[in-house]
Amino acid sequence: MEPQKSMPVGGLRTDEDAYRDAFRRFLAGSDEKDATHAYLDQVVRGLPARRVLIDVGPADGTTTRHLSPSFERTVCVEPSEPMRRALARTCPGARVLPDPVLQARPGVRADLVLLSHVLYYIPRSEWVVTVRHIIDWLQPGGTAIVLLQDPDNACMRMVRHFTGVRFDLEELRSELATDPAGPVGGMRLDTVPARYRTVHLEEAVSTAEFHLSVPADRTERPHPARHAVQEYVQRHFRTPAGVYTIPHDQEVLRIERSVPR
Repeated sequence: MEPQKSMPVGGLRTDEDAYRDAFRRFLAGSDEKDATHAYLDQVVRGLPARRVLIDVGPADGTTTRHLSPSFERTVCVEPSEPMRRALARTCPGARVLPDPVLQARPGVRADLVLLSHVLYYIPRSEWVVTVRHIIDWLQPGGTAIVLLQDPDNACMRMVRHFTGVRFDLEELRSELATDPAGPVGGMRLDTVPARYRTVHLEEAVSTAEFHLSVPADRTERPHPARHAVQEYVQRHFRTPAGVYTIPHDQEVLRIERSVPR
C-alpha cells in the first residue's frame, strides 16, 4: 500500500488504539524487551527484599508480567483506560491505580519501582518532582529504575531533528544529586543496547512516526509530513543489504534508597 504523502506525524497520541497498534508493531521488530528484561532480572536478583513491585505506566503489562512472579505483590499506576483493560488481561493479580503518577498514592512501600519510558509524556519541568515522588514509595534498600532512550542514539537524533526535543537522564541525575530533597542513596547511569529491524519501508516509516508522536514538550516546529519522514528513514536507516535498522539504545537511571545505620 502506498504511504499517505501528506499525512502529518503526531496524530497517534490522539488515537489510543492507533497508538497502541504502533507501539506493538515497534516492539515486534525490536530486541528492546529481551534486553530490558535481562537487565531488570539482574536488578531484581540484587534487591535485599522482593515483596512489592510498583510499575508506573506499564502499558499493556508485558514487563509487569515478566517481573511479577519475583514479588509477593504488584501495583500498577496506569491512567490510560485502554491500557488498564489490557493490564486486566495480562496481569489479573495486579492492583491497578488509575491516577497520574503525581496523584498516585500506592499505600505500600516498594522494593522496586519501575518508571519505564514514561518521562517522554511528562513536561521536563516536572521530571525531578516526579522522580522524587516515586522514590518516596521505596523501602530502605529499595531501587527505582527510570528508563528512557539514550539521547544520542540514532532514533533520538531523528526525534531531535524533527521536533527539537532532547531527553537526557544525565541531566536528571545531576539535578537529583544536587537536590537536598532528592534521593538519599546512590545513583548510577547504565546503557541497555536495543535495535529495531525490518525489511519493509512502510513499517520502518510507521515506527519512525511512532517515536515522533511521543514528546510531551515540543518546539513550535510543525509536524513533519510523512514523505519527509520517509526520506529521512531511507537516508539514515537503510543498510546496503536493504534492511532498515534503527538503533535505540536505552539509558537506565538506577536510584537506590539507603538503609538507615
